[in-house]
Amino acid sequence: MQLKTVWQQGSNHLENASNFATISQWWASLNGKEVTWRQRLILQTGDVTELDWEPQRFDEKFLITNPQVRGITFYWYKPNTPQERSTLPHKLELDTLHQQLYIYPQSQKDVVLRVGLPEVVYQKLVLKNPQVECTPTGENYTLTLRDSQQLLEIQVILSPAQLKSLQITDS
Repeated sequence: MQLKTVWQQGSNHLENASNFATISQWWASLNGKEVTWRQRLILQTGDVTELDWEPQRFDEKFLITNPQVRGITFYWYKPNTPQERSTLPHKLELDTLHQQLYIYPQSQKDVVLRVGLPEVVYQKLVLKNPQVECTPTGENYTLTLRDSQQLLEIQVILSPAQLKSLQITDS
């Protein structure tokens, strides 16, 4: 599976048309789903991975309805708004791994939109100097971390390969 699908207006690349079709299908598949909508100014480097994509004041999260492509224009509706919205891109990049579409609008060459499915946010626990115990359980190992101050106990089941990857060697 291709991790990044790119379409560029006016490109002679052999896969340009099929890439546009793939991106259009992905866009249509968003119907009724919650999406995040973020807009950023492009840095001089032009690398969107260097941008700060953490949520900011004007970023939105909403249920997108009737997303479709007509010609090369992308259309959609936001909840409780009767008017159809649209953007005409000059470039599109679909990150299939993270389910994010980067839209470079023709009307604003220094802007990129990132539309996608909300990211998974992991809950983080910080244990300082926990009690550590590792015991064999069948073919695997159970790593137990206890924090007596927070009254937390975390058990992690590890395969022998995962346990080996945790081993630290002094050099």
